[in-house]
Amino acid sequence: MKNKLYTYGLLLFTSATLLVSCDDELNDLQPFTEGNPETFFNSVSSFQNGVDGIYSQFWNYYSSPGSGLQGIPDILSDNVVLAQTGRRSNEVYYDFRYNPNTGGAISLYWSEAYEAVNAANLIIGQIDNLTDGPEKDNILGQALAARAIAHFDLVRIFGKIPTQSADANDSPGIVYVKVEDGDTGDPFAQPARETVASNYAEIIGDLEAASQLIADSNGEGRLDRDAVYGMLSRVYLYNGEYQKVINAANEVTTAVVDANEAGALLDVYEDTDNDGVIMEWSVNTSSESGFNNVGVLYSQTTPPNTVLEYAVEYDFFNNLDANDLRREVIQYDATNQGNSYNAIRKFLGETGQVNGRVDIKVLRAAEVLLNKAEAQFELNQPGNALATLDLLRAKRYSSFTGGESGQALEDAIQYERRVELCFEGHRFFDIKRRGESMVRSNNGDLQDGTGTPAEVLTLPAGDYRFQFPIPTAEINANPNMVQNPNY
Repeated sequence: MKNKLYTYGLLLFTSATLLVSCDDELNDLQPFTEGNPETFFNSVSSFQNGVDGIYSQFWNYYSSPGSGLQGIPDILSDNVVLAQTGRRSNEVYYDFRYNPNTGGAISLYWSEAYEAVNAANLIIGQIDNLTDGPEKDNILGQALAARAIAHFDLVRIFGKIPTQSADANDSPGIVYVKVEDGDTGDPFAQPARETVASNYAEIIGDLEAASQLIADSNGEGRLDRDAVYGMLSRVYLYNGEYQKVINAANEVTTAVVDANEAGALLDVYEDTDNDGVIMEWSVNTSSESGFNNVGVLYSQTTPPNTVLEYAVEYDFFNNLDANDLRREVIQYDATNQGNSYNAIRKFLGETGQVNGRVDIKVLRAAEVLLNKAEAQFELNQPGNALATLDLLRAKRYSSFTGGESGQALEDAIQYERRVELCFEGHRFFDIKRRGESMVRSNNGDLQDGTGTPAEVLTLPAGDYRFQFPIPTAEINANPNMVQNPNY
């Protein structure tokens, strides 16, 4: 077993007090009351309630209006420009000035992801309270997959990515908190960071085990078989295991939504339907969930004005092909204080709403296709890579030429990835895992490209700021926890 980590030196989840998931379908479930975790989980429903608590933790750090993982990786990237008439929220991240005491995203990701891990371990540790069978397997599969996803988020944020550099695998990762059946862990443990290679081996091990256990469908907002294989395609890509990317992608049955069908893609982002969505963290639409307005990370709408925090980068939007059907979900015209902006359309709100209260699209079928195309290119299968890429482009353009080869094909795959996944929390990690520099334009925040450009235009490949610092509180609580270099 591996030692159990206690974030900020405190025992997390000493009882089975878990939050219910923010899934629209789960609002009727009741939260746990305090009890002995060794005996509290004693039925399928109580175990599933516990799993739903894990999804709530994911929602907490993906959807935070101030620093959610759905948006910060784009704010760190070349996809957006800080709007000068906004509140300047997350500017410390936009300018790469974060440090171990910054708080916000840094402390949120660390604490909430480890809370998700500890919740998963409670379930895994008591799983034998259930009778063997498909229901037990499904609960265990969800918990194993959730444990893997939380650790994956932690290591890609706070550690290097295996394909990022030659030294990445041997560099410090995070602590993989792994509790087995019937084990409660050591509450006084002060574990040291493991290597990135070790972390990825554990993540993949949990996901592969989950793939053999989890049900084909568990309802909206919950993990299922497609989600596990889709996530495996992503993790394998980060780990440079390209044939396994292809194999995992081939197991995914969810179809890519066809943007040639009028309004089909916009319906996904307005939560009218879930076509092409494999995994999401679902918003709680009850009256008590005002804090769940995830879109305010990019803008707030106070008619007739839109108070932008970040605008779509001028060149990025204006280089979109006129036949690109994604334009309507990427940008809309907005004004504030007499200025015109290219505002971010994704996460604006449900149909007819501008409150930013929508589901987080964590994994979509389009990403799986792009993972596969990139893997095929890396394996020197250009014909297959082009054919896979064209499967997506046929559903994203009213017409396109294609036919690329060599460097042009690789560029096309990465371009489609940038456009398809923009503002969904991928861009920073894609640049990081490919060992590239972050290069921003000198365009300003206004709709015509004028205005104020970014303070920092380049983050060189290999820069220490591609890894977030470990929060100071964790360093202080655990003498074996080593800080990332240069912080």
